Amino acid sequence: MARFVVRVWLPDRPGALGLVASRIGAVRGEILGIEILERGAGRAVDELVVELSDPELIDLLSDEINAVDGVDVEDVRPAPSALHDPRLDALETVALLVGACTATEVLTVLVRHAKADLEAEWAVVVDSGSSAVIAAVGETPSAGWLSAFIGGSRISDRVAAGDTGPNDLAWAPLAASGFDLVLGRRGRPLRARERHQLMALARIADLRWSQVADAVAVER
Repeated sequence: MARFVVRVWLPDRPGALGLVASRIGAVRGEILGIEILERGAGRAVDELVVELSDPELIDLLSDEINAVDGVDVEDVRPAPSALHDPRLDALETVALLVGACTATEVLTVLVRHAKADLEAEWAVVVDSGSSAVIAAVGETPSAGWLSAFIGGSRISDRVAAGDTGPNDLAWAPLAASGFDLVLGRRGRPLRARERHQLMALARIADLRWSQVADAVAVER
């Protein structure tokens, strides 16, 4: 048996997913999980976790799905050995952020788990004023490049809302703390659901950072 994550574009209408499921069944595949990543303009982007009896069937599976009217396969990749629930992963990250006891720990948890939860190559927190890197994981771009990207992101209302952005990059502000979170992932475009998740994690980290920073200030 082999498991794959299949990302598909399909019409956002009743029955479309059922047609895809029937094609998966035609190659003796079983759907183990479904996640909606994006919806809009009459289209949806879904990720399906599919189990096949033989890994050699994956090309046939892609052909079968692509044969459905209005449906396109965007990406196929092997599923991780232990399947994760993105919603549970996000909740666990929130629990770690809320439990962080220092400002440094808050930002360290944020970059590490944002990278892991969104399967990114790197994540970084940058000081909005000085452009200094405060916390990072993975091989990040230069501080100058990050500063330019953040500046461009701020002037776009749709990017600031988490609705869109470059396929391989996502940005989220930590407004109260004066920081910015940037994340990069090659190969698979970052979708609206993932961008909104990053924004939510940044807001929680921002609040927790302010709380622990204020507590330190009071103690002094």
